[in-house]
Amino acid sequence: MASGKYNPFSLEGKTILVTGASSGIGKATAIECSRLGAKVVIVGRNEERLLQTFSLLEGDSHLHFLIELSDDDAVDCFVSSLPLIDGAVLCAGIASETRPLLFCSKDEFGNVMNINTFSTIELLRKLVKKKKISKGASVVFVSSIGGVTVFNPGNGVYGASKAALNSLMKFYAVELAPKKIRVNCVNPGRVYTKLIDRGIISEEQQKKDIEKYPLKRYGEPEDIACGIIYLLSDASVWVTGHSLVIDGGYSI
Repeated sequence: MASGKYNPFSLEGKTILVTGASSGIGKATAIECSRLGAKVVIVGRNEERLLQTFSLLEGDSHLHFLIELSDDDAVDCFVSSLPLIDGAVLCAGIASETRPLLFCSKDEFGNVMNINTFSTIELLRKLVKKKKISKGASVVFVSSIGGVTVFNPGNGVYGASKAALNSLMKFYAVELAPKKIRVNCVNPGRVYTKLIDRGIISEEQQKKDIEKYPLKRYGEPEDIACGIIYLLSDASVWVTGHSLVIDGGYSI
């Protein structure tokens, strides 16, 4: 390492792919990975915000790709052009509208599942099939506490898409273990990102919701990024098939 100091969380010499890097958790993760020495490959679908993230990366040799992950042809081309990666943070996703069972449509359910679950898994499948993930690499799904508990009634569609990721993560951790590829996920509580700052709840309702968190605040994207970095680094070399909850104590 450049500093000459021992740091098990260093990402020096690693190439890390981060999807959903245009904003929020993906953006913070990409920046923190670069600060710890990684070469970062960032993916997003908003060009202006993606380039902003790219400008904030420390170091050089980073790459950026503007891609809609639900576009199979674009993903095929992207994966073929990738260098060998040592880590993948699969963060791209959307939040669904709050709708109780009687108001959920099949189309909305399909759209959320397609983006949050199917596109993520298809990308991983292609990365493995084209042998773009190195031996000893780490894959991290960005899920949600909505995948392990009921954080807000009326969000069953979103919760289902994240619960599917949590389940698939365990299966693929077993399947990819012979290739020495670790697979884990993080389950964040509410984080200050564009996904929650949409004016759906009032400031008063937000303050009331924050009271449910023992640490009395929502998370910051960097809080989640640090957990992801642990799972990417050699500090977690014996960790696979694990769901890391990062929620300020909400789930307890």
